Amino acid sequence: MDSMHYQPAHALLADLKSGKLTSETLTRRFLERIRQHNGAVNAVVTLDESRALEQARAADRKLAAGEAPAALQGLPLTLKDTWEVSGMTTTAGAPALKQHVPQQHADVAQRLEEAGAVILGKTNVPVYATDLQSYNKLFGVTSNPYQLAHTPGGSSGGAAAALASGMTPLEVGSDLAGSIRTPAHFCGVFGHKPTRSLVSFRGHIPGPPGTRSRPDLAEGGPMARCSKDLELLLGIIAGPRPVERRSWSLNMEPAALDHLEQARVGLWFDDPLCPIDDELRRGYKGLAKALEERGALVAEPNHELLNLEHILPAYFNLLGSLLATSLKPAQRRQMKLIARFENWLKLFGPVTPFIGEYGRGVNQAAHQWAVWNEVREKMRGEIETLFEEFDVLLTPITPTTAIRHDHSQPVFKRRIMVAGQPRAYMDQFCWIALATLLGLPATSVPVGQTREGLPFNVQVIGAPGKDLTTIRFGQLLEDAGLAGFQPPAGF
Repeated sequence: MDSMHYQPAHALLADLKSGKLTSETLTRRFLERIRQHNGAVNAVVTLDESRALEQARAADRKLAAGEAPAALQGLPLTLKDTWEVSGMTTTAGAPALKQHVPQQHADVAQRLEEAGAVILGKTNVPVYATDLQSYNKLFGVTSNPYQLAHTPGGSSGGAAAALASGMTPLEVGSDLAGSIRTPAHFCGVFGHKPTRSLVSFRGHIPGPPGTRSRPDLAEGGPMARCSKDLELLLGIIAGPRPVERRSWSLNMEPAALDHLEQARVGLWFDDPLCPIDDELRRGYKGLAKALEERGALVAEPNHELLNLEHILPAYFNLLGSLLATSLKPAQRRQMKLIARFENWLKLFGPVTPFIGEYGRGVNQAAHQWAVWNEVREKMRGEIETLFEEFDVLLTPITPTTAIRHDHSQPVFKRRIMVAGQPRAYMDQFCWIALATLLGLPATSVPVGQTREGLPFNVQVIGAPGKDLTTIRFGQLLEDAGLAGFQPPAGF
């Protein structure tokens, strides 16, 4: 393992600022790293070496001239291939966009550039970011660095695999159905889905290139190999869109925790609608015990919303309504049939609870969406009472560790194995639903590895606007030796 490639971003920035390291040298080292390991994992799909080196040399000249360095001055990094970067191919994994070269940065890319970052290239995603595995006809399959027969997750799978294999120090993912949290969980890195609307989505694909409206449920957020880097990057990419700067500015509430002994930790590890693997449950229970031994108040909350029977109908309905715009008429008709015959589908194999509500959401009228939206907003108000009692809520992210590659069609016939039993593929959406539906901050923190050597994370959820608290809790877990990134063998 080359330690430079696994140095945290904040340490690399300190070396750049002090002159111990030049941006050109660091950029060349990451480019070499990509050439060395990308063949195995296929995480990085587009590179612009000449532009990256030119930007790196420009960063070095500014520092030599005595200019005050920007927050990410001279730091090379990759970016998920859903964020538009001016002059760099941005495909979202779709053959229809294989020659799409944006003329304008996404707001996220603009903030990175203004902060002095050097964007090396793009990381792989599923077609239009619509799967929990990262593969497409343009660039092929991305593999998990810990075990190549397994997926790194999706849709930010290339981002998570690049971080885990030391090809980038930072990434920005996007998350609609766990697309930051699940790849981080599968690859043992850190990821953060922010509070609703904290990060601009303009310039993200999907929607189609040029979309100005913000999609429901979707958020952009930082990915890294430590909590401190999550906070660093969130502070750069969060904030109003340019057209909103006249009316508001970013003012995130400081973290509420300085020590684990202060923490009031809620646990929600079990729900009959979505069981998890035994090894994960043991790992989470061990974490809870370790927290208690370190003085944290640990308890299982008694709250009405900590029940997937309450959360999943609204989540799947609103998810279906959002994704309906991308479906063809025949697909919408198929979803209508799934909704109508939901109870009969169980005769043909395992079915994710309330998946019929997804079909109804696909086909519902605007006034029906408004009713579900109001249900969601009432729930968002109700969840505040949970966080009056607890600082953070810990939950699983998916029922298993990284699954094996499975690109069979149709997707709804895929299965995952949970505690030796077949379960529906879309069960992987269940545990991320609470934070997505209610727009809560959720940090994916690596807390262990299975006997097979696959990493697993815990989801740290907070009240709206408490992003710095969930990230800080992850850092406290690191400081106590209860969490942290562990490089895969051979990297």
